[in-house]
Amino acid sequence: MTDVLSSMRKPLSIDARKTSLLCIDLQEEHRKDQRYLVEGFDAVLGNTRSLQDAARRAGIAVWHFSYVVDVDAATTRRFHPRMADGSSAFSDKDDPLSATCPEVAPVAGDRVAIKSEASAFGTGFGDELASSGIEWLVVAGVWTEACVDATVKDALKRDFRVLLVKDACGSGSVAMHQTGILNLANRLYGGAVIDTDRAISLFEGQVVEAWTPNSPVPIQYDAETIADLYESL
Repeated sequence: MTDVLSSMRKPLSIDARKTSLLCIDLQEEHRKDQRYLVEGFDAVLGNTRSLQDAARRAGIAVWHFSYVVDVDAATTRRFHPRMADGSSAFSDKDDPLSATCPEVAPVAGDRVAIKSEASAFGTGFGDELASSGIEWLVVAGVWTEACVDATVKDALKRDFRVLLVKDACGSGSVAMHQTGILNLANRLYGGAVIDTDRAISLFEGQVVEAWTPNSPVPIQYDAETIADLYESL
């Protein structure tokens, strides 16, 4: 397995003019609502902020997505979980914890979209990206196995190339996050898994080594091997 993974580390470069950074659901509830805490969220926020700063320096568009639920909207599913008072069990439109964390909040020139489902593509922004010649989507955010996963899979379906920044994503536990990254890595054809430092180097025009899958399901793991395989990406 180690040899297979090593063989998939390839030199990579990107064209900043054809790249956008997607920041997904970096909202206060993930560090303040005990039901929805993200493990290591402060580190995720810090790494995402570093990506944002580097992207802006390179002229890369920064997109912010927030999951905000209006239970009365026609788009809200019938079985969406609700509180006793009828409000959404998470990301309710009237809950102050649905706000984006200030460290990674939009600045002038950034793009902002509100979504009511897991994937960022539910906002319809994919057509705009495609028409503007965007090829690479750099993905950061939470939760890895939920909204990040849905966004990445929709991006691949639309033939975008995805740069998945593993240490700028997070979930409710380390295991949930790591298996989420491994599952995506298995099918990230045309894309790559990378960490924040190497992503920033790419933004700066450098060539870096990145894990780029080129065969079906190269990573097969069990409970004992998850952490080591994740670190190898």
